[in-house]
Amino acid sequence: MRDVDLYRQILGLPEPRSVTGVNLDLQAGRVEVRVSHPEGLRWACPQCGNELAVHDHAPERSWRHLDTCQLQTVLQARVPRVNCPEHGVLQVKAPWAEARGRFTALMERWIIDELQQCATVSGACRLLRLSWDEVFGVMERAVRRGQMRKQPRILRQIGVDEKAFRKGHSYTTIVSDIERSTIEHLANERTRQSLEEFYRSLTAPQRDGIEAVALDMWEPYIMATKAQLPEASRKIVFDRFHIMQHIGQAVDTVRKAEHRALRALGDETLAGTKYLWLHSQENLTDSRREQLSLLLDQNLKVARAWAIKEALRRLWNYRREGWARRYFARWFYWATHSRLQPIRKVAHMLKRRLDNIVTYCRLRITNAVAEGINSKLGYRNPEHFKIAAYFYCGGLDLYPS
Repeated sequence: MRDVDLYRQILGLPEPRSVTGVNLDLQAGRVEVRVSHPEGLRWACPQCGNELAVHDHAPERSWRHLDTCQLQTVLQARVPRVNCPEHGVLQVKAPWAEARGRFTALMERWIIDELQQCATVSGACRLLRLSWDEVFGVMERAVRRGQMRKQPRILRQIGVDEKAFRKGHSYTTIVSDIERSTIEHLANERTRQSLEEFYRSLTAPQRDGIEAVALDMWEPYIMATKAQLPEASRKIVFDRFHIMQHIGQAVDTVRKAEHRALRALGDETLAGTKYLWLHSQENLTDSRREQLSLLLDQNLKVARAWAIKEALRRLWNYRREGWARRYFARWFYWATHSRLQPIRKVAHMLKRRLDNIVTYCRLRITNAVAEGINSKLGYRNPEHFKIAAYFYCGGLDLYPS
């Protein structure tokens, strides 16, 4: 079998295109496959489909294809252009690649598969022997393609969170579908407008279909939700992980103050104990759990703060709002009479927000989806983060047709 016949079958080119030449460069590790077509043919306008005579040809272009026997394979062709009376001069669609793409459709599919397996652009680059810009360009095109194909649907439960960049100088608002664990919307900053942009993109039935919204206690998000969502006060659930983060920070503040006071007396009891007080007891190793047990037997302020923190965790076990309110009232009395100012401050903040804390008993949602995405995607550039978030977590149809 001749090499042109081999590549014609490998590429599966439709008539009237055919392989007219194959150049093998072993020193460069490259195979160049030339694709041509007969003269005098009529071609469909890519906009309206009307068949027209050739106006001219675009300059010769190259497309990277799947490797052949570990050799880089490149398609080369001059694509015809037509002069449509309605749409002007346009380039005919090349059946092996998407418009303005640098890779064949099969190569793009392979790159997308490698990206999903590696979960990092740099990892895919090493395997594919491509540059970062080339691989990320495929990711961008895949996301644009997926977003164009995406169909509107009802989101019953959503989570709203933010991603910080440059140590909190820049933010991205993240809206996730909790049921499907997908990213639905990303917007610059964490303002009221950032979230309202998402709500305004929904139809009235879509807004009515939202049954629950997990939020942290960021006021602009609360205002946006109440302004745009029907019966929002019944649907908002303040995320329990953010609440426990607040009380954990208060415990750490108590620890730091007490550690400074003890160290001034030459006592290093609390040195290196930060994460003993922040981690859940069941997540500690046996040796660390024993260390914590010994510290709890001492008369330490941080031990009291830790006990109050652990007691708050039991609030999430309640299934009825009335019982949760009764438990919180007892917890609140303990926290506010602890003589620990950081704990008292958080307790008063939680009491002001209690109505949308106890809604967890009924709605049982958290922002774990968005939190997981934050920890999985380590991009420092906000725009790169958006593309990667939609690519890995958008639930999009990414492949070229």
